[in-house]
Amino acid sequence: MFLSWRTSNTTRCLNLGSYNYLGFAAADEYCTPRVIESLKKYSASTCSVRVDGGTTKFHNELEELPARFVGKLAAILFGMGYVTNSAIIPCLIGKGGLIISDSLNHNSIVNGARGSGATVRVFQHNSPAHLEEVLREQIAGGQPRTHRPWKRIIVIVEGIYSMEGELCKLPEIIVVSKKYKAYTYLDEAHSIGAVGQSGRGVCELLGVDLADVDIMMGTFTKSFGSCGGYIAASKVHTTESAQKLARIRENSNFFRSELKKMGFEVLGDNDSPVMPIMLYNPAKIPAFSRECLRQKVAVVTVAFPATPLLLARARICISASHTREDLIKALDVISRVGDLVGIKYFPAEPPKIAGADHDKLE
Repeated sequence: MFLSWRTSNTTRCLNLGSYNYLGFAAADEYCTPRVIESLKKYSASTCSVRVDGGTTKFHNELEELPARFVGKLAAILFGMGYVTNSAIIPCLIGKGGLIISDSLNHNSIVNGARGSGATVRVFQHNSPAHLEEVLREQIAGGQPRTHRPWKRIIVIVEGIYSMEGELCKLPEIIVVSKKYKAYTYLDEAHSIGAVGQSGRGVCELLGVDLADVDIMMGTFTKSFGSCGGYIAASKVHTTESAQKLARIRENSNFFRSELKKMGFEVLGDNDSPVMPIMLYNPAKIPAFSRECLRQKVAVVTVAFPATPLLLARARICISASHTREDLIKALDVISRVGDLVGIKYFPAEPPKIAGADHDKLE
């Protein structure tokens, strides 16, 4: 028998650790009533696998939605995001095939690649130049022992790398993949719904033709506030809340900019709602997270083995549902805790006085 230990106290906190990028998982005025209505009408489960009577018209309708949204011909649903990668990759490639994977790809991709039976090679994180070097070397050598040409080559990257907050250099990756006739597999778990003018991910944000990405993976568990994942492979248009998308971009860029001004080392790119604050020393993790929690700001900290031993970090996730007051409160708490723990590795910018004439102040 397993017992869970709980405190007797309940603390209401500002949540900076959730993947609820668009705020749909909260009490959303559009989604929440429809979820409740659907649960009352159709129940929570079919209690059966899809091949054995578990497929309903709603599964088929739901598969059409992400396919249309990302401009592909069809999509397949999965019960969870992790399973999407780990289950579909062995279906796409096997023995005699070559997978070239970014060195910081998610563990679900790593496990899927291992289970495929294909040869796996890794290229330096977000480096199109090293990707080309690996591709050239592997194509020249061919399959192990027989040196026959590869049956299929798939390059796997992520839209936003969740531990780094970085955007994929997708345009350059696609140029290299096309040059060597490799398929491109894009994991948009953290980018679909969160970036791009209409939320269609890094392709839209970076101006990449959707047709140039062969396989698109995404999840419903983050921006869309639900569960499950999908694979879309191969154009129509769907609508998305432009207001929420504008708000998450504004919130993310404001928060990132203010953290840097305070002297924190923040990884990642503008427009990314994921922003790691570097702690480095693992010993700082409990002090930072507990002190933030004591001041009613909940953050997620990440350390080895998810990151290298001396690259511990706090991973902040911004949502469209955060108000400016929420963000200012969080920044104030994080700044004070950062001073206490000693993780401001750069000089802070002096505060600007609204309406002051800087020439007269000198």
